[in-house]
Amino acid sequence: MNKMFALTGVLNYLIVVFLNAFTDLGHKIIIQNTIFKVYDSSEQIILTAIINAMILLPFILVFSPSGFLADRFAKHTIMKHSAAFAVVITLFITFSYYQGWFLFAFLMTFLLALQSAIYSPAKYGYIKELVGEKFITQGNGAVQAVTIVAILGGIIFYSAFFESMVADNFHTNEDILKEIAPLGWFLVFGSIIEWFLASKLPNKMLKLSYKKFDFKKYIKGDYLLKNLKITKRKPEIFEAILALSILWSISQVILAIFGEYAKSQLGVTNALVVQGVMALAGFGIVLGSVVVSIYSKYFINLGYIVLGAFGITIVVFIVPYTASMAINAFLFLLFGVFTAFIIVPLNAQIQYLAPSVHLGTILAGNNFIQNIFMFTFLSITTIFAYFGMDSEVLFYIMGFVGIYLIYLVYKRYSYMAVWAIFTFLFCIRYKVEYKGLENIPKNQAVLLLGNHVSWLDWLILQMPIKKRINFMMDKDIYNYKILTPVLKKGNVIPISSKSFKDSMIEASNRLKNSEIVALYPEGEISIDNNLSKFKSGYEKLDGGDDCLIVPYFIDGMFGSLFAKNKNNQHDSMLKRRVISVEFEKPILNNIKADELQKIIQKLKDKKD
Repeated sequence: MNKMFALTGVLNYLIVVFLNAFTDLGHKIIIQNTIFKVYDSSEQIILTAIINAMILLPFILVFSPSGFLADRFAKHTIMKHSAAFAVVITLFITFSYYQGWFLFAFLMTFLLALQSAIYSPAKYGYIKELVGEKFITQGNGAVQAVTIVAILGGIIFYSAFFESMVADNFHTNEDILKEIAPLGWFLVFGSIIEWFLASKLPNKMLKLSYKKFDFKKYIKGDYLLKNLKITKRKPEIFEAILALSILWSISQVILAIFGEYAKSQLGVTNALVVQGVMALAGFGIVLGSVVVSIYSKYFINLGYIVLGAFGITIVVFIVPYTASMAINAFLFLLFGVFTAFIIVPLNAQIQYLAPSVHLGTILAGNNFIQNIFMFTFLSITTIFAYFGMDSEVLFYIMGFVGIYLIYLVYKRYSYMAVWAIFTFLFCIRYKVEYKGLENIPKNQAVLLLGNHVSWLDWLILQMPIKKRINFMMDKDIYNYKILTPVLKKGNVIPISSKSFKDSMIEASNRLKNSEIVALYPEGEISIDNNLSKFKSGYEKLDGGDDCLIVPYFIDGMFGSLFAKNKNNQHDSMLKRRVISVEFEKPILNNIKADELQKIIQKLKDKKD
């Protein structure tokens, strides 16, 4: 992460992202708090839902133009011009505050959201250009964290000033706006600084585009259909967009109804308290983003998506049973953490899989579909509120939507979720340092051969490698009823003296398909931390001419809880055991067992 921050333009870009979110959120909070003060019950829910819908609608309307702009022009240029547009808008908004024009200020929310909709594909597409694929997850984590800090700070900042400036004897929403009018200058100054910093961002556009925009095609919907086809071209991208859309729809409804719920069910009338509780979801997203970034150090860790879906669903079902604002605050914090578990890896995955030439279009499509979902959910919420449906019932409905989200992500990412859980639990107790990961070819058959020192060597080897490793395992262990279904799903190859030939054929076929196969030449776990004589069974494998052997050595697990020889009495419960793994440069697959053992012995001697 520190290396990413050292890249030219990264810090500048993150400040621009912060200011953009802080300014957009500020006006929304002022209008939303005004609604909270003046209106009650279903009227409050309806107006809150409408204000949120007005923020979403521009993302739907400018789907095609925003994607075109992000693909046609340098993304930093679009951010610069959008920020300049925001300066003009915030000046009009500030003027409307001083005049007490509530309806005008209400409608200006749409215009402020419009510049964000044009800005958004360029902003997110710029991440990949700025930090590269190597730091794409960390870049998304940083952007999510900075955005949420801006939202969190904006909610507290504007709500605190709002409460302190609004007198108790107000009569109308116009009176409130006139009292808080000086807050508008914060919106203006934030936009000016954002525009100045956006002007300093480096140009990362590698190839010029000469696309032309046909307004007639836009009006007829031709661009819409074409861009949606591009967005749906890769099923994994489209499923990620769908999952994000459902998640944000749940979030929008929860945020729209919680104010009324707190006021009617819990008797809370202080806007700062209500906004502060909801703002903790933002703080949770920051925490969750940090966690996901740490565990995505080597590749995009998609396993956390399933954990996130389970988490937010449980939280949504619990909120209506909670009468304490303190407990609700904790639940919103958890909601944010679990939200980050979904949005960070999915956004990174979309950017990673999207071709550079269509990145802006796909990100705009992502915005379009998400906002269609959110707009629809808010419209339904408005209708339900109009007919007097209790906010508590809406929580339960969103809980069932969360169950569908679990189903959606579990289908694709369940296997990765198991690995995510294993990795998380392992890293609580152990810290693993890897050296030589670049020696493992990404698109080539690889045979991993090294020492065997604990029952968790398979997990240690797999953690930094995105590609699934095909481990060879003793058939007696493989046949344990409780383990067989899991091991089979994990592509483990059982081996025994009777089935040796068949196992070798199966492993050879997987190598010929450019997969990674791992086995332990020692044949058993070490009991004295010395290398046992290597068996020559692996020499029977035929992985083809392109197959390479990558020797490795694991150091630090001997004497641990998961080793045969346990000598962990000196381990501190407060300090993680440090494990190191070194991968040697690839060698030809015709090396003999005794020669291979000498190579790995040298790796061991370096550690001793």
